[in-house]
Amino acid sequence: MLLKLFAGGKSVLPLACLVSVSVASPFIFAQSRANTVSPALQRASNLGPIDSTQDITLTVYVTSRNQAAFDQAVDKLYDPSSPTYHQWMIDAELAQYAPAAADLKAVKQELVKQGLSVISSDAYSIRVHGPAANVQTAFQTKLENFSLNGKTFRAHTQDAQLTGSAGALVSSVVGLDETTVKPMYKRVTDPKTGISKPPVALSKVLASGGLSSLITNNCLQPPAVETYTTPGSQLPIGVYFGNIYNPVDANGNPLVCDFTAAQLESHYGLNAAYSAGLTGAGQTIVLLEGYGYPTMLSDANAFSQLMGLPALNSSNFSVVYPEGPPPANLGVITGWNFEIALDIQWAHAMAPGAKILVVATYGQDSQDFQTSMNYIIANKLGTVVSDSWGEDVDLLAGPSEQNAFNSILKTAAAKGISFQFSSGDSGDNGVGAPQGAPSVPANSPYVTAVGGTSILNNPNGPGFVEVGWGSDWTFISLGSVLDPPEPDGFLFGAGGGESVFFSKPAWQSSLPGTGRQVPDISALSDPYTGVPVVLTTAGTQYVYVGVGGTSLASPIVTGILAIATQKAGHALGQAAPLIAALPSTAITDILPLTSPTNLSGTVVDSSGPTFYSPSLLFQPFLGTTQGFISADYLDGPGFGIAFAFGMDTSLTVTTGWDNITGFGVPNGLPFIKAMAK
Repeated sequence: MLLKLFAGGKSVLPLACLVSVSVASPFIFAQSRANTVSPALQRASNLGPIDSTQDITLTVYVTSRNQAAFDQAVDKLYDPSSPTYHQWMIDAELAQYAPAAADLKAVKQELVKQGLSVISSDAYSIRVHGPAANVQTAFQTKLENFSLNGKTFRAHTQDAQLTGSAGALVSSVVGLDETTVKPMYKRVTDPKTGISKPPVALSKVLASGGLSSLITNNCLQPPAVETYTTPGSQLPIGVYFGNIYNPVDANGNPLVCDFTAAQLESHYGLNAAYSAGLTGAGQTIVLLEGYGYPTMLSDANAFSQLMGLPALNSSNFSVVYPEGPPPANLGVITGWNFEIALDIQWAHAMAPGAKILVVATYGQDSQDFQTSMNYIIANKLGTVVSDSWGEDVDLLAGPSEQNAFNSILKTAAAKGISFQFSSGDSGDNGVGAPQGAPSVPANSPYVTAVGGTSILNNPNGPGFVEVGWGSDWTFISLGSVLDPPEPDGFLFGAGGGESVFFSKPAWQSSLPGTGRQVPDISALSDPYTGVPVVLTTAGTQYVYVGVGGTSLASPIVTGILAIATQKAGHALGQAAPLIAALPSTAITDILPLTSPTNLSGTVVDSSGPTFYSPSLLFQPFLGTTQGFISADYLDGPGFGIAFAFGMDTSLTVTTGWDNITGFGVPNGLPFIKAMAK
């Protein structure tokens, strides 16, 4: 039965699963229940106290019983030498670790005593709301407004603990800080204007013969000489030679570099699986999204028709709202509709026989998403869950948020459910080093973190190559020659790195460092070698091109995991430990790659010629990057940009595991069979 929330009409379903809220592993930097203030405040500008009458909603988690025993029991589920290996826990087993009823009662009584109203409660947590003044008194802290990187948010400034003896029974509080979950998709933009590629009406695409009139996966043209001049002057002049990024059709008309479903299925070796009857049949892919939007099914079916995929209907597609449906069109207003369309369409493309279940939140703060995660786990809606979103980076996210996410995900792992999370689209997120850069909750030891790649037609020969996703560009001509060329910087790339909050799990013992390393696996993410998506905008269905981000990689990997689950005939549990143990034949290692025809050039001015090697064109961004592919991105007459693929901030691609691509990308049927053993 739905329990209605105060004033907003929101409803919350009681949680039926265990939410153990202690961290499974010791932190690298000493953390404790008393240390709750976000490190982000050290970098933020304080804008002063919040309005004391502002209504604040909190979720208060109560300390579980026998936490050490639970942690050990979960570890054994993933130890191949253990007699309980992959013997997933049922609710009755989890219940023995739930908080004591007396502890829950004591915490609830203290919250009510402090003037907070109970919204809902279950065997593991209590959700309350009340004026900011009461919240500050109850948790002995201050709530103030801050600004960081253009974002304004609320946060608590003193370590928080519930008053009275009940305070010792609380393990985590979510909601003191204002945290917003954001989707992780990226789109191709015009380098000159920064504006995204305009969509094309679906009717026009169909009338023009289909996607071949709009996209091609032949992204690179043969190396050529391009000469750039300066209007009205003989000098400077620039002569550049190298690969050309200029997707065109047979008549030279411009196209967008995108892959169709059939092309990606072939690239990841899925045709052999389909031929063997492995399509994800009998499995449910769960997509956790913000809000939902009205035309998600019709958009998915238009995409399916365009790609030659089976239709979705009431037998293989459904939507669940754990907190009740949000206000109409909120998913469109906030932009979540684009993310949802991407996730549905590309999860379906990879596993066309699987059911798709969208779990849509009421809002986009961490509490809404945690509530929906708990709902998925409690009802075991599926054993593979794709999450193309994140909250903040590991170094800046608050301890309470990280603890709560990790605890929920640990319970999922105990029940044999694998949550895949996008690793992020901003490289090291400005941290400047791989340590502390992972996105939250992709940094959890109980997540399968999905990084990103670019796929290009091979500049060195036939076929295609896959490189780590990281894009940089240097302007060489903007209507006139730039002398010298002007580095514009890092555009975007896969997130990753080493957590400063969670220690390495046992299955990462062979990896460098002491913290949980991100990601575990990867797939196509680069929008400049991206995919199309169908989306209804203002009543008209459009084809959006040049779409990517690790938002794309997560449903791709999750779809392939659904096929592996079908092959196994049972839940595989968290995928990451299995991926770490795969033989080399099952996963394709992404390696540093360069091209002998990377772009270089000579600029001649009154002082004479200056040669710019491929490395010199990108010197400010090279760092420790071992290899990259570059091309002249032709952006109209007189406009040229040196565009590099495979160059991602301080993150690097190496042999074996790396912090851009993890252990690599799935290798079709061998991957599916190895995961299913």
